[in-house]
Amino acid sequence: MASFNKVILLGNLTRDPEVRYTPKGSAVCDLGVAVNRVYTTDSGEKREEATFVDVTFWGRTAEVAGEYLKKGRPIFIEGRLQLDSWEDKQSGQKRSKLKVIGETMQLLGGRAAAGAAVDESEEDRQSRSSGKAISPPPKSSAPAEPDDDEIPF
Repeated sequence: MASFNKVILLGNLTRDPEVRYTPKGSAVCDLGVAVNRVYTTDSGEKREEATFVDVTFWGRTAEVAGEYLKKGRPIFIEGRLQLDSWEDKQSGQKRSKLKVIGETMQLLGGRAAAGAAVDESEEDRQSRSSGKAISPPPKSSAPAEPDDDEIPF
Protein backbone atom coordinates (compact mmCIF):
# COMPACT_ATOMS: atom_id res chain seq x y z
CA MET A 1 0.00 0.00 0.00
CA ALA A 2 1.38 3.42 -0.97
CA SER A 3 1.52 6.31 1.47
CA PHE A 4 2.29 10.00 1.24
CA ASN A 5 3.01 12.39 4.11
CA LYS A 6 3.33 16.00 2.94
CA VAL A 7 2.19 19.24 4.58
CA ILE A 8 2.21 22.70 3.03
CA LEU A 9 1.55 25.69 5.30
CA LEU A 10 1.31 29.39 4.56
CA GLY A 11 0.80 31.50 7.65
CA ASN A 12 2.27 33.86 10.22
CA LEU A 13 4.56 33.06 13.14
CA THR A 14 2.76 33.15 16.50
CA ARG A 15 5.94 33.49 18.54
CA ASP A 16 9.66 34.01 18.11
CA PRO A 17 11.51 30.81 17.18
CA GLU A 18 13.23 28.88 19.97
CA VAL A 19 16.56 27.35 18.94
CA ARG A 20 18.36 24.77 21.04
CA TYR A 21 21.07 22.19 20.39
CA THR A 22 21.14 18.45 21.01
CA PRO A 23 24.07 16.96 22.97
CA LYS A 24 25.61 15.95 19.62
CA GLY A 25 25.40 19.56 18.37
CA SER A 26 22.40 19.41 16.00
CA ALA A 27 20.26 22.55 15.94
CA VAL A 28 16.53 22.21 16.69
CA CYS A 29 14.07 25.07 16.24
CA ASP A 30 10.48 25.07 17.50
CA LEU A 31 8.00 27.67 16.32
CA GLY A 32 4.27 28.18 15.98
CA VAL A 33 2.36 29.12 12.84
CA ALA A 34 -1.18 30.48 12.58
CA VAL A 35 -3.02 29.52 9.39
CA ASN A 36 -6.26 31.41 8.70
CA ARG A 37 -9.31 30.16 6.82
CA VAL A 38 -12.15 32.39 5.64
CA TYR A 39 -15.46 30.76 4.83
CA THR A 40 -19.12 31.66 4.36
CA THR A 41 -21.86 30.06 6.46
CA ASP A 42 -25.15 28.81 5.04
CA SER A 43 -26.74 32.11 6.10
CA GLY A 44 -24.19 34.07 4.02
CA GLU A 45 -22.14 35.33 6.98
CA LYS A 46 -18.36 35.44 6.44
CA ARG A 47 -16.31 33.91 9.21
CA GLU A 48 -12.63 33.44 9.83
CA GLU A 49 -10.97 30.72 11.86
CA ALA A 50 -7.35 30.24 12.80
CA THR A 51 -5.53 26.94 13.16
CA PHE A 52 -2.37 26.93 15.23
CA VAL A 53 0.36 24.49 14.20
CA ASP A 54 3.60 23.62 15.99
CA VAL A 55 6.56 23.18 13.62
CA THR A 56 10.04 21.80 14.29
CA PHE A 57 13.06 22.39 12.04
CA TRP A 58 16.38 20.56 12.29
CA GLY A 59 19.97 21.30 11.25
CA ARG A 60 20.94 24.35 9.23
CA THR A 61 17.28 25.19 8.49
CA ALA A 62 16.70 25.46 12.25
CA GLU A 63 19.61 27.88 12.61
CA VAL A 64 18.38 30.02 9.70
CA ALA A 65 14.86 30.09 11.16
CA GLY A 66 16.20 31.24 14.51
CA GLU A 67 18.31 33.95 12.89
CA TYR A 68 15.81 35.46 10.46
CA LEU A 69 12.29 34.76 11.74
CA LYS A 70 10.34 36.85 14.23
CA LYS A 71 6.80 36.76 15.60
CA GLY A 72 4.23 37.91 13.03
CA ARG A 73 6.41 37.26 9.99
CA PRO A 74 4.72 35.42 7.09
CA ILE A 75 6.28 32.10 6.15
CA PHE A 76 5.78 29.22 3.72
CA ILE A 77 6.64 25.77 5.08
CA GLU A 78 6.81 22.32 3.50
CA GLY A 79 7.17 19.31 5.74
CA ARG A 80 5.61 16.15 7.08
CA LEU A 81 3.29 15.19 9.93
CA GLN A 82 4.66 13.43 12.99
CA LEU A 83 2.75 12.05 15.97
CA ASP A 84 4.60 12.28 19.29
CA SER A 85 3.31 10.02 22.10
CA TRP A 86 4.37 9.97 25.74
CA GLU A 87 3.12 9.16 29.22
CA ASP A 88 2.32 12.10 31.47
CA LYS A 89 4.58 11.89 34.53
CA GLN A 90 2.03 13.48 36.90
CA SER A 91 -1.17 11.69 35.90
CA GLY A 92 0.25 8.59 34.23
CA GLN A 93 -2.07 9.11 31.24
CA LYS A 94 -0.94 8.52 27.69
CA ARG A 95 -0.67 11.77 25.74
CA SER A 96 -0.05 12.51 22.08
CA LYS A 97 0.50 15.54 19.88
CA LEU A 98 0.45 15.95 16.12
CA LYS A 99 3.06 18.38 14.78
CA VAL A 100 4.86 19.25 11.56
CA ILE A 101 8.52 18.47 10.93
CA GLY A 102 9.58 21.27 8.60
CA GLU A 103 11.79 20.27 5.70
CA THR A 104 11.93 23.53 3.74
CA MET A 105 10.80 27.09 4.34
CA GLN A 106 10.59 30.36 2.48
CA LEU A 107 10.43 33.75 4.12
CA LEU A 108 7.65 35.86 2.65
CA GLY A 109 7.24 39.61 2.49
CA GLY A 110 10.03 42.13 2.31
CA ARG A 111 11.94 43.99 4.93
CA ALA A 112 8.84 46.06 5.67
CA ALA A 113 7.09 42.86 6.77
CA ALA A 114 9.93 42.27 9.21
CA GLY A 115 9.49 45.73 10.71
CA ALA A 116 12.56 47.37 9.19
CA ALA A 117 10.97 49.76 6.72
CA VAL A 118 13.17 52.67 5.73
CA ASP A 119 11.63 56.08 5.17
CA GLU A 120 12.60 57.33 1.73
CA SER A 121 12.34 61.02 0.89
CA GLU A 122 10.81 62.32 -2.35
CA GLU A 123 14.30 63.52 -3.37
CA ASP A 124 15.69 59.99 -2.93
CA ARG A 125 12.84 58.51 -5.00
CA GLN A 126 13.51 61.01 -7.80
CA SER A 127 17.25 60.30 -7.66
CA ARG A 128 16.59 56.57 -7.87
CA SER A 129 14.35 56.94 -10.93
CA SER A 130 16.82 59.30 -12.66
CA GLY A 131 19.82 57.04 -12.03
CA LYS A 132 21.65 59.51 -9.72
CA ALA A 133 23.45 58.34 -6.63
CA ILE A 134 21.28 58.03 -3.56
CA SER A 135 22.40 59.03 -0.13
CA PRO A 136 22.34 56.19 2.38
CA PRO A 137 19.32 56.02 4.68
CA PRO A 138 19.71 57.53 8.14
CA LYS A 139 21.24 55.14 10.64
CA SER A 140 19.08 53.95 13.48
CA SER A 141 20.04 52.27 16.73
CA ALA A 142 18.08 49.13 15.77
CA PRO A 143 20.06 46.34 14.07
CA ALA A 144 19.68 46.34 10.31
CA GLU A 145 17.58 43.59 8.74
CA PRO A 146 19.63 41.41 6.36
CA ASP A 147 19.36 42.07 2.66
CA ASP A 148 17.19 39.48 0.89
CA ASP A 149 20.21 38.60 -1.30
CA GLU A 150 22.20 37.66 1.82
CA ILE A 151 19.72 35.09 3.11
CA PRO A 152 21.28 31.65 2.54
CA PHE A 153 18.30 29.86 0.98
